[in-house]
Amino acid sequence: MNLPHLLWRNMLHRKMLSLLTIFSVAMTVALLVFLILCSQGVEQGAEKGYGPFELTVGAKGSQTQLALNTYYHVGTPTGNIPYEVFEQIQKEEQAEAAFAMTTGDNLNGYPIVGIDARYFLTRYGDKKLEAGTIYTKTGDAVIGSHVAKTLGIHVGDTFHGGHGLVQEGEHADEEEDGESHEEHEAHHSFAYRVVGILPLLHTSDDRAVFTTVDYAWAVHQSQQGAHKDVTSVLIKPKTLLGAQTLKNKYDRVDNVQAIYTSKAIADVVNMVDKGSQVISIVTVLCILLAAISILLSLTAAVNERKKDVGLLRLIGKSKSFVWMSLIGEGLLLTAIGLVLGLLAGHAGSYAGRDVLFDFSGIALDVWQFSSAEGVLMIGTLAVGAAASLWPALKMYRVDPLQLFRS
Repeated sequence: MNLPHLLWRNMLHRKMLSLLTIFSVAMTVALLVFLILCSQGVEQGAEKGYGPFELTVGAKGSQTQLALNTYYHVGTPTGNIPYEVFEQIQKEEQAEAAFAMTTGDNLNGYPIVGIDARYFLTRYGDKKLEAGTIYTKTGDAVIGSHVAKTLGIHVGDTFHGGHGLVQEGEHADEEEDGESHEEHEAHHSFAYRVVGILPLLHTSDDRAVFTTVDYAWAVHQSQQGAHKDVTSVLIKPKTLLGAQTLKNKYDRVDNVQAIYTSKAIADVVNMVDKGSQVISIVTVLCILLAAISILLSLTAAVNERKKDVGLLRLIGKSKSFVWMSLIGEGLLLTAIGLVLGLLAGHAGSYAGRDVLFDFSGIALDVWQFSSAEGVLMIGTLAVGAAASLWPALKMYRVDPLQLFRS
């Protein structure tokens, strides 16, 4: 009897315990795969989430809140600043490009963002639209690829926005409950026409609707004239020294703050890392439970197979064969659980990627194999081998005649 055949037969002999061991390993690996993909999504989002806009100007408040709302379309704005601040920034020699952004309305929970169409050329280069053309006048809208796919929107469609920023999935009636009659009428009377669909950009812009900056002023007539406000200003500075000069200058303006975008995003990533440390503790416990499961499975196997092992030794099988039969069974159970866990982790992440993207703006590249997964594979097999050592050693040291007589 060769070793692979023996390993497979022994595993099938105790189906239920083998299945429980494999399930334990698979669930642990699947959880780790999901955490790895989320961590990579956060890091990649932080790297390309704000493009070349190293400086952001907005209302006083939380810097991370300003950065998350401006570039990731998450949460609420810190407030509004006068349009005159943006006009002044446009005239600054240190600013290579500056774009005012207005937010505050939504389409079925997806934010409607007002910004100059040149923003896309500055951030993404000369990419072609998936369909249609870019917006040129008030009321035209370009839809992010994720929004278009989720809501089934096409070029030529029309829609009405809702007031405020709500979570995707809330009903329009719930949105309107928080509106005054005048606000509801204002939004209902202003129709957007879809003129284009953005290509897949792999950023949070995929989950937003874009239109001209003045959409908010057109919807909310009370903001006409000298009281025009914007939510934030995205600045691409010519130099780092220029960024520092602009920051120092606009930090001194009343009710206005200028932030280094990269620092604010780094603070967010650090907070996510701290949260991941808590999850890592739970993951370590799962790994320990998987190791204990393998240990118990093989210990039970040792107690059941004393006569079989004694017989193998008496017919001439070496100690190394017995040793490898037990170590090999542990590794086989671990390997099967590992493969199933990798598949489950990627498949589960694929199934939930849209929900996660809607909720947090984190985009998962679910079919990318990373070096971290290579470490996970080696580590999982090492844990399986380590858990198999004691039962194998216990059987290895016993005299074959004693095993057979017992």
